[in-house]
Amino acid sequence: MQTKKIIVIGSGFGGIAAALRMRAKGYEVDLHEKLDQLGGRARQFNQNGFIHDAGPTVITAPYLFRELFEIFGEEIDDFINFIPLDPWYRFRFHDGSFFNYGPNQDELLEQIKAFEPKDVNGYLKMLKHAEKIFELGYLKLADQPFHKLSSLIRYTPDIIKLKGYQSVYQFVSTYLKHPNLRQAFSIQPLLVGGNPFNTTSIYALIHALEKKWGVFFAKGGTGEIVSQLKMLMERKGINIFLNSEINKIVTSQQKVDGIVNSKGDFYKTDYLITNADPIYTNNHLIDNQKISLHNKFINKTAKHSMGLFVLFFGTKVKYENIAHHTIWMGPRYKELLSDIFDLHKLADDFSIYLHRPTATDTNFAPIGCDSFYALIPVPNLKGNIVWEDEAPAFIKSIIKALEQTMMPKLTETICESFYMTPENFLQDYNTPFGSGFSIAPLFRQSAWFRTHNKDDLYQNLFYVGAGTHPGAGVPGVLNSAKVIDKLIPKHEK
Repeated sequence: MQTKKIIVIGSGFGGIAAALRMRAKGYEVDLHEKLDQLGGRARQFNQNGFIHDAGPTVITAPYLFRELFEIFGEEIDDFINFIPLDPWYRFRFHDGSFFNYGPNQDELLEQIKAFEPKDVNGYLKMLKHAEKIFELGYLKLADQPFHKLSSLIRYTPDIIKLKGYQSVYQFVSTYLKHPNLRQAFSIQPLLVGGNPFNTTSIYALIHALEKKWGVFFAKGGTGEIVSQLKMLMERKGINIFLNSEINKIVTSQQKVDGIVNSKGDFYKTDYLITNADPIYTNNHLIDNQKISLHNKFINKTAKHSMGLFVLFFGTKVKYENIAHHTIWMGPRYKELLSDIFDLHKLADDFSIYLHRPTATDTNFAPIGCDSFYALIPVPNLKGNIVWEDEAPAFIKSIIKALEQTMMPKLTETICESFYMTPENFLQDYNTPFGSGFSIAPLFRQSAWFRTHNKDDLYQNLFYVGAGTHPGAGVPGVLNSAKVIDKLIPKHEK
């Protein structure tokens, strides 16, 4: 009997994980990537000795990567060094105060006490509630299929009991009173594309997840993770096609027959897994008239995540006092998020997620230098912002803000820089409206309400990545591949 073929479209972490899991099941696997390197948002840039991870920098739940090696009898520690961070994040508030969020519980409580003594007890209660959400939302459901309505009905009472209908900000505000602490402990949804004021409080599980496994940075960055996963795929015989953009998914009745790339080449397959954005897949790769009612509804009603403006830069000096991850809070919080998510308006103020990998791995920059990226949540392309016109002034504002608060003489020390806008996300990753994380993690866009991992119409079409269950973020996309693992049977020769 001939070995059955599985094709994977897209090589983000979800696509790579799906390819490896399917290969371990005995299938012949082809992986097609549009760009000239693997990784999707997790790819890496190297410019004149300065290295920059393009996207995710926070690694939580590293066991999900470990599993990808273990299914082939290999040990990840022989290939990747995950370095624990402390602090996990440093918050710099607009009033000039700082808050180090990290693994040491006693230090954390002392810092909370300095802001508001009553919030110490509130934090401990909040963490207990977050742990209950984590047990249900992550440990039970993150890697479980949710394409059947019965799954939603089964777990809805538990979700309601845990107040999943609340927003993350409402959840945090129930327990904490100081405005700075409310910001620090509600900001996490932005790391998966959500507004804390309307993202379901299920995402409060992130607190418990970080507490359980910690926050890590892989030596060499996500680029090294991608590189090691690529070599693992090559060792196991997965066929990798770079510069292979897929233009069409060929279907007949209720089955996918294969794919056609931009050169017109046709590849036949028994199963198709797409790591491309689900809405892009349905609108551009499949004839929109031939998709399921569920996907048509999502295409018409979806609320997308915000866009991202990312300034990558190197400096001629080292800023030793800057932590690996700094969250620099602007003067407004709720109002700024409303401008970004609801009004699609580019405001004069902003908040910054500042990444300094050289705090942990000095190889990211030449000797005596530092490597950074400043990531700023901005409106997606529904805002009709012409970034070619706006970017120069926006960059100056970012540099000025950092220079006046944490990085003296930054204007003089920058020696390399380039940037990405939502337009680049649209071009490189085919994300609708150039969104940073596919659709937003609202309650009405979670679990069964997201694009199903198993297509409702085509019996051999499956989805992984940020736009499907369980959602965006590194643990989310890696878990989406575990869902697929449960849905596609082991190859029987």
